Amino acid sequence: MEHLSNIELYFTPHSLVNEKQIIIKDEEYHHCINVMRNLVSDTLFVTDGEGKIYESEIYKIAENKLIAKIRKKSEFENKSNNIWFCIPVLKNPDRLKFAFEKCVELGITNFILFSSKNTISKNLKPQKFQKITLAAMKQSLRSFLPKINSATFNEIIKLPGTKILFDQNVKKYFDGKLNFVEPIYLLFGPEGGFDEDEIESVELSTRFNLAFNRLRSETAIIKCASLLKL
Repeated sequence: MEHLSNIELYFTPHSLVNEKQIIIKDEEYHHCINVMRNLVSDTLFVTDGEGKIYESEIYKIAENKLIAKIRKKSEFENKSNNIWFCIPVLKNPDRLKFAFEKCVELGITNFILFSSKNTISKNLKPQKFQKITLAAMKQSLRSFLPKINSATFNEIIKLPGTKILFDQNVKKYFDGKLNFVEPIYLLFGPEGGFDEDEIESVELSTRFNLAFNRLRSETAIIKCASLLKL
């Protein structure tokens, strides 16, 4: 199962998986049985969101859950485990949803939704985007359920690890080459741009530009994700 294609991938929490069987409940059960019309003996591919995909066979369908026998298990490496995409709260939530979706498709699994001095909207919560990232994980046949945390710019700066800030005025361009051993926080500017003090809080050696022209925040985020060698 190293190269999956043309399958429907389902999700169930690791707590509902043991060595022999998988239980699927709630919305995933509804989609599997009532939308996709799966029956007993049908083959299912299920991820636990922790790097495993199970090839399984349905052997029992109840009123609100199904049970499937595991036939094969494949485990995958999370190459972006130490990379955190620090995404600014944007005025238009649809632009944020688009950025989250495309980043997940490209292999990003850790996000921090942050506010800073020039953030226009400061009230969006990470939970609003969990369904988007879950759907993107399944659609792109990935096996790591993305994490979305929230913080302020200043809180991120204090975290241990390398901070990379993208600034239109820097002449050095980002090539996507990173040392994935230690935590790396990639900071993308909000619609109002970074404050001068925020820019100065990151070392000049880790400030980069992403394009000759000015990019929208969500475009810069997606371009960066596409440059990483994951």
